[in-house]
Amino acid sequence: MASEKTACILCSRNCGLTVELDNGKFVKIQGDDQHPITKGYICQKAARLEYYQNHDDRLGQPLKRQADGSFAPISWDLALQEIAEKLNHVKQSYTGNAFAFVGGGGQGNHWGGMYSRQLLSAMNSRFIYTALAQEKTGDIWVNGRLFGNQTCHTTEDIEHADYVLFIGTNPFQAHGIVNSRDTLKALQKDPNRTMVVIDPRVSETAKMADIHLQLKPSTDAYLMLAMLAIIVREGRHDKGFLTIHCTGFDSIEKELLEIDIEDYAQRADVPLELVQKVARGFATAKNACVRVDLGTQHSLHTTLNAYLEKLLYLVTGNFAKKGGNNLHTSMIPLVSHTDERKKGIRTAKHKMFPIGGLYPPNILPDEINHSGEDRIRAVWVDSANPVLTYADSKAYTTAFQQLDLLVVVDVAMTETARLAHYILPAASQYEKVEASGFNLEFPENLFHLRHPLFPPFKEALPEPEIYTRLLEKMGILPTTFPVLTKIAALEPKITARLGYMAALKILFSRKPNLQKYGSSILYRTLGTTLPKNMEAAAPLLGLTLSYTHKYYEAVKKVVYKGNKRTLGNELFNAILANKSGVIISKHKFEDIWTFLKTPDKRIHLEIPEMISELRQLATEDLTNPDFPFILMAGERRSYNANQIYRDVAWRKTDPKGVMRMHPEDAQELDIANGDEVICQSNIGRITVFVEIDKSVRRKMVSLPNGYGSRFRNGEAIGPQLNMITPSSHCETFTKTPFHKYLPVKITKLIET
Repeated sequence: MASEKTACILCSRNCGLTVELDNGKFVKIQGDDQHPITKGYICQKAARLEYYQNHDDRLGQPLKRQADGSFAPISWDLALQEIAEKLNHVKQSYTGNAFAFVGGGGQGNHWGGMYSRQLLSAMNSRFIYTALAQEKTGDIWVNGRLFGNQTCHTTEDIEHADYVLFIGTNPFQAHGIVNSRDTLKALQKDPNRTMVVIDPRVSETAKMADIHLQLKPSTDAYLMLAMLAIIVREGRHDKGFLTIHCTGFDSIEKELLEIDIEDYAQRADVPLELVQKVARGFATAKNACVRVDLGTQHSLHTTLNAYLEKLLYLVTGNFAKKGGNNLHTSMIPLVSHTDERKKGIRTAKHKMFPIGGLYPPNILPDEINHSGEDRIRAVWVDSANPVLTYADSKAYTTAFQQLDLLVVVDVAMTETARLAHYILPAASQYEKVEASGFNLEFPENLFHLRHPLFPPFKEALPEPEIYTRLLEKMGILPTTFPVLTKIAALEPKITARLGYMAALKILFSRKPNLQKYGSSILYRTLGTTLPKNMEAAAPLLGLTLSYTHKYYEAVKKVVYKGNKRTLGNELFNAILANKSGVIISKHKFEDIWTFLKTPDKRIHLEIPEMISELRQLATEDLTNPDFPFILMAGERRSYNANQIYRDVAWRKTDPKGVMRMHPEDAQELDIANGDEVICQSNIGRITVFVEIDKSVRRKMVSLPNGYGSRFRNGEAIGPQLNMITPSSHCETFTKTPFHKYLPVKITKLIET
């Protein structure tokens, strides 16, 4: 039996784990006391990771679709050769606009993205559709306008805040904050600190709160505007902070003074006295911060919500300070910066622009079914199951069946894989080098490079090998780089790899197009000098060199040796050597102002598009008598986690994924606890089981995410939510789906 260090992969926190392994299985899982951030913390979900690693849907060999729709085994060499030929044909016949990449990383498997993104360059395509683009693009866009670049992102220092607003989030179950349950308990027990939860449901976090504002679903914008109006009208905003660090407050102040506070509180159905109490408490606290999640980001006014929650901490000066909201550094860039005004970046059908370099999944079926010659004809899906997890499953199924080529790279036989022309088996997250891009801490930041624990399952390969072989088959990359390989072998420890990096720079200067494929070149050359099974970590050297160049003083504070030329290599070696992860930098709060990308290093508060939208709120009418209930889809519960688990046996509770309904609503419809009902939207219906629960408001129901898989190709287990989520039910600007505000009607299922 072996003991190893790794991390959980079920949410963005990626808590450190100590695991005991025996015969290819997890036999014991505990928190890692040596992890610099989580320090032994673990929640109940991580303890059952064996259900992810070993199950009957694991893919063990490449498969090719046959004429009758069945799949037959095919060798890696032949599969990649055929795929390469088809991709080259698409590129030469229709240009790169005919190709789209979908997915490319879940909760913690982001390292493969260093390699998979190279395929977009090889295809001369910009179209990448990810889950991040159906959740966070409103937030990303607002960040770009406020802070000068869409790569700017804020985190919240809840551990040191005196006053915390949780809006549309339930960190007790969803996590997303440092050691969430311990942090919440500490906040709850301290009489000098205040926890406020704004949520339509009495969530586990709401039960711990000092104040719970149980607003109507998707009225967050009204409530936040009422709070901001109270703060400004009573002169509780931080005038000094706004004068020194911001521009455009005069325009914001003018709009807020026009808000009918009482009307907006009434629209949110929250007592005005409580709204005033929270607004005043937040504004007068010494240190206050805001934490949001999908409750505001998958609801109506998603982009406006992102703007308003940032105004709450900016207008009150709770930014760039301990206990406030702060910008941070990161090692792996999850998004880029894109400007919607730039020409040549819009899609053929919807004329949609990217945000953060990403396109919204809601529009992809239409872009495939588009009648023009510029439609998408080939799709590559990596680490994603869009047929089940993106809005309108029927539309996705129909569209994918029209493609000339659909390739799926995944660990398991998913619902999307069953539609593919080729299925390529990937090693699991514990069978390869992996890392998360969610290192979003400040002032200290951590990076955890996870080492493989097991050999790949059967014929499965890690993504670095899959994509590098494919690029070689496509004729994009040569199969060897003799000079680089020789230099890499000679000097890794002696000269801090300076000679290797110099040789790589010369190669890129002579052949600039190869720079797009740097990850695979490093993998094939520098990777040969790294410890066994760690070859795929080679691109990390480029990241550490870049990181130390940008943040030299902050990296030096972690007591790494080296000058400006060698420090990046020292950081590289430290990350490789420490299986529990390492602190990579220690910043000062005043450093945050250097992270701003605006030319004047000030925060630009005035965003005309958002001011225009908030003016329209006063006349909004959301009544819909045909669909009297509001479904909040995608609730986080004790045992659900996206699509990473397929075997329902991993769930200790709620195996059916019940729909929560208020007792009075159930009584009106003659529904008893455990009854099966029909939940119907304007595009379809699903049957679900009811759990009568006072935690939800009247005329509101909730269903969890992560269900609906057809394990062993059997019947779907639990609700397939996206059978009833229309892609058209989304924000016009970002195309973000309104999963937290879906009008439905509920009827009792009558057996015949």
